[in-house]
Amino acid sequence: MKDSASAKFTAKVPMGQRIRKFVTDFKNQWELQSMIIPGIIFMIIFSYLPIYGLTIAFKNYTVIDTLDSAPWVGLDNFKIILSDKYFWDSVVNTLGISFLKLGIGFVIPIILSIMIYELNTGRFKKIVQTISYLPHFLSWIVLGGMLITWFSTSGLFNELLMSFGIIKQPQNILLDAGKYWWIATLSDIWKEAGWGTILYLAIMAKIDPTYYEAAKIDGANRLKQIWHITIPMMKTIISLNLILTVSGLLGSNLDQTLVLMNSQNRAKAEVINSYVYRMGMTQGDFSYATAVGLGVSIVSVILLVVANKVTSKLNDNQSVL
Repeated sequence: MKDSASAKFTAKVPMGQRIRKFVTDFKNQWELQSMIIPGIIFMIIFSYLPIYGLTIAFKNYTVIDTLDSAPWVGLDNFKIILSDKYFWDSVVNTLGISFLKLGIGFVIPIILSIMIYELNTGRFKKIVQTISYLPHFLSWIVLGGMLITWFSTSGLFNELLMSFGIIKQPQNILLDAGKYWWIATLSDIWKEAGWGTILYLAIMAKIDPTYYEAAKIDGANRLKQIWHITIPMMKTIISLNLILTVSGLLGSNLDQTLVLMNSQNRAKAEVINSYVYRMGMTQGDFSYATAVGLGVSIVSVILLVVANKVTSKLNDNQSVL
């Protein structure tokens, strides 16, 4: 009742009075308020001004044209997309890899963070955290070079598989298109799983220890404490990460794809981002590439809204966004 009355009172305040109050507050806090000005300028230049460039998705744009001089073609580029076999192949690959990452890569950071949290030795916990974080700080150029070497015919993986008798002849695993989805998924998990535990560990650090003490008194073992205390306390951040992950299903790691993709595995490695990059930067079809990117962005926003609605139902109709 108090909040609703306050909202009604705020709604009745004249616009001029609210503007004067804003100016007064800004003057009183100008040192703090001015700190966000560079961020606002950055967003305007790199996030809002480029939106006008999306108009080339509806034009036949070439490098000799300007944004205004390029002729309008309406929805022709989008019609081409619907009949483009290679685009739909990239969609299948993107969804296949993304669903694998969602099914496996989303759960592993949660499990890893709980395992790190349950460690009693502080020094060993820090070592485990450092080792798990390390791959995140290495670029895909470095990690991709390592994977290319390991998966070569004389690499580490072939040596291990042959020593265990799993295979008799070495083979270049990266040249096998049928294995690429798993390579992309597992290598991405290896790189990002440790870094993904940071938010979960921060939430778990704020859990009141008395909850665990009360659970011990009631006879709950560690697994029951994790299931009934730790995981429910992480529900909000898990829901938020799920929303962001689902909204990014049509997006994939371009750096990873460009490093690991080759002529032999392209049929399973080509994703939407690499397809847009190839059509735009390599073949110079900027209008078509922009149309693809715009369509993907629209679908991603729809997925974001749907995921938010679903997770809000699971959180007592409270949105985490």
